[in-house]
Amino acid sequence: MTASGFDLGLSDPARSGVFFVGGGDIATLDAASRDAGLLARQVDLAGCAGKPMLLLRVATALDFPAGSGRNWDALADRLRDLSWLPAAGYALLFDGAADFRDADEASFETLLDLLDEAASDWRARGVAFWAFLALPDEDFVEAD
Repeated sequence: MTASGFDLGLSDPARSGVFFVGGGDIATLDAASRDAGLLARQVDLAGCAGKPMLLLRVATALDFPAGSGRNWDALADRLRDLSWLPAAGYALLFDGAADFRDADEASFETLLDLLDEAASDWRARGVAFWAFLALPDEDFVEAD
């Protein structure tokens, strides 16, 4: 049980991974992640038009060490090694993810793959690693 009495199981590495959430869920997940003892970082993707802007925003949100590369391989490496941000677990909260998805679908898919690989790597080490990507509520409308 957490201090709030509301436990989503975010501290459990076996349950962690990459998930789409509604835009209004980011603040709640931020609080719940911190309540679960995770280091939570928000990445604002509103208006993000492509890979260079994405890489800069992730690097800024995660305080990448000086000299970090600005390419997919460097991002993959950094997501699997967050040694400069020691924590019991991690939650990355991507607000406005639909802007990036709509602007550069191929790069969005690559980002999802890298986040999934990082989550698997952390899970194998027994560390919770969550990535929540906020999409508009209409993306979640169920078909009849």
